Amino acid sequence: MDNHLLTKNGTAVVKLARMFLPMHAAQRLKTVGEYADQLGMGRGTVQAAMKYLENAGAISISAKRRQGTFIENIDYVKLWELADFKIITGVMPLPYSKRYEGMATGLYKTFDKVKVPFNLAYMRGGYRREQALLSGKYDFAVMSLLAAESLKESTKNVEIVVDFGEYSYVSGHKVLFSDSACTKIVDGMRVALDSTSADHLILTKCECQGKNVVFIELSYNQILDSLAQKNVDAAVWNIDEIIDRRLNVPYYDFQSSDAKELGVKATVAVIVTAKSRRGISNVLRQVIDRSLVIEIQQKVIRSELLPEY
Repeated sequence: MDNHLLTKNGTAVVKLARMFLPMHAAQRLKTVGEYADQLGMGRGTVQAAMKYLENAGAISISAKRRQGTFIENIDYVKLWELADFKIITGVMPLPYSKRYEGMATGLYKTFDKVKVPFNLAYMRGGYRREQALLSGKYDFAVMSLLAAESLKESTKNVEIVVDFGEYSYVSGHKVLFSDSACTKIVDGMRVALDSTSADHLILTKCECQGKNVVFIELSYNQILDSLAQKNVDAAVWNIDEIIDRRLNVPYYDFQSSDAKELGVKATVAVIVTAKSRRGISNVLRQVIDRSLVIEIQQKVIRSELLPEY
């Protein structure tokens, strides 16, 4: 940290930077006196802190006479640095496919490009990542658009910050069977279900809607073995692993129109934050170069670039 920020004026800089992070250009600022009262500091200290933020290029402001003072521009990366929040931490699925490896690599590259400290954690199960995000353990989570929209409906406390487009999360979900003669789910089947995965739960329930099946709760990484051992009859599966590992496993399209429609949303990777963390949302929108992340992901998928994460 700049030695200046260790002083009394520095404390004011940190506090003001944190207050400005959730704000946006064209937003009206409070008066210096109001900020001084709110922070319990002298007007001169607050005035000097605001000048420091301006000189550092974190904000630019303009006075409009009787209308007040407004923010003209905000550099959220510089504000984040001056707010002394340190490292940004995200969470995403376990990188078991090239697509996930590419996403992780792309995120690291885009943060490194702007010199923002960054780290990724890996956690299986969309619902677990959601809980970790909302508990404040992580600044953001990577999940599918399908899972994110489901979370928004249930909690109302999240927002989608970046949408990477179709096939950025998975190339698709299909239905697998233990019996090679089967091509669709029918009454009486035992169907694998991982309730910790939003995508798997939603798509499986849609595909089985109206059918008299028995759901067998399994961890996602147990499903292929359970199919091979005929402990279950059918399962919805992300085909990336089959493609990457060149497995000789036949798979079939969804029969349900709802599953087909929702399956498209399940291919889209998005970055989600808690609404209460408006500051981090602003930083991520500025930092993350969507095109760069997608470009790097595709290079990793095509084996043109070694994954780094």
